[in-house]
Amino acid sequence: MIKTVDLTKKYGDTFAIRAIDLDLGEGDLFGFIGPNGAGKTTTMRIIATLLVPSWGEAYVCGHSVHTQPKEIRRLVGYMPDFFGVYDDMTVVEYLEFFAAAYRIGGAARRKLVDEMLDIVDLDFKRDAFANTLSRGQTQRLGLARTLLHDPQVLLLDEPLSGLDPRARIEMRNLLRRLGQMGKTIIVSSHILPELADICNKVGIIDKGELKVNATVTEVLKRVREHVVLVIQPAAADELPKVAELLQRHEKVQTIETADAAIRVVLKVDVSDYSDLPRLLIENGINLRGFGEEALDLESAFMALTKGTSGRM
Repeated sequence: MIKTVDLTKKYGDTFAIRAIDLDLGEGDLFGFIGPNGAGKTTTMRIIATLLVPSWGEAYVCGHSVHTQPKEIRRLVGYMPDFFGVYDDMTVVEYLEFFAAAYRIGGAARRKLVDEMLDIVDLDFKRDAFANTLSRGQTQRLGLARTLLHDPQVLLLDEPLSGLDPRARIEMRNLLRRLGQMGKTIIVSSHILPELADICNKVGIIDKGELKVNATVTEVLKRVREHVVLVIQPAAADELPKVAELLQRHEKVQTIETADAAIRVVLKVDVSDYSDLPRLLIENGINLRGFGEEALDLESAFMALTKGTSGRM
């Protein structure tokens, strides 16, 4: 659906982006992470055919940004980080105006506007003036406008920026629903934990260069060479016995005990630890919890960009 090859934009001697390679398929929800000025907006504007690259190529559904921009615009919905609304239009009038711009008329237009208001949960504001909406409601109205022509690709620049916690949750749930509808989505943000929840792929960009481009699972694994287990026996007095049993195991590198649990670091390249819970159970240990220690996307970001992203 979206593919870029050596995509580069240069202003004088300064690179806004340099050699960006992306490959996103149908239904991918790609989190584009980076500080202000890193190149997120430049990349998205090129894909949306609003900016011409200095060199390199970008394709949307097989169409080139160089030779087929009109075809791409029919397929793409682009939502900038900030956009204006018309003061003298209600929410319904605002959406009907843009639907008319897409040459959707009559009963079809009214039905479409009703569907969009339902998708973004703004039907209760349909007769309110657009300029009276909250920041979160305005973002949802902008997303409804972006969806009017049923684009296959969505480019959403900082849609979570400036939202209160409730509005962020609502927008996140909405983005997840759109991904489930099979749309390919690029969403940029500074809010790293939010993206870990909704995206299946993530790119970390800094100073115009794509430092990381992988699935969320792969990103998390790259910052941890060892599998780390957290084991909670049913009884706290069994902690010493658990530690003794595991300390001698060939797959275990180190053990730490804290807060009624044991943190076990396995040796490098050990990924199969299915024999460990069996060992404990066979020795009479009842387990309340056994699993890998969670690593969040924010920690991964800081580890992978250490020394390069001082602006965060």
